[in-house]
Amino acid sequence: MAYKIVKDNCTGCSACEPECPNKAISETKDGLFVIDPAKCTECIGYHDEAQCVAVCPIDGTCIIDDNYPRYQAA
Repeated sequence: MAYKIVKDNCTGCSACEPECPNKAISETKDGLFVIDPAKCTECIGYHDEAQCVAVCPIDGTCIIDDNYPRYQAA
C-alpha cells in the first residue's frame, strides 16, 4: 500500500518532501503536499520505516492508503 497525506492535517511544513527516496511527494498549488501512489514504495529497500511518517510533526498525517495494494519489492 502506498502512503497518503491527509490534507486536513498537512501544515505545508515540507519536512517530508526531501526525505522521500522515490520523489513521490510533491507540493500542491495550495502549499500542501501529496504522495503519488505510483511512486511510493513505503521506503521498502531504503529505510526501516516510511520517512514521511518518521519526519512529519503532526501524527496521523501520513497514513497507509488502503486504495492501493501493498508494495512488492522486485
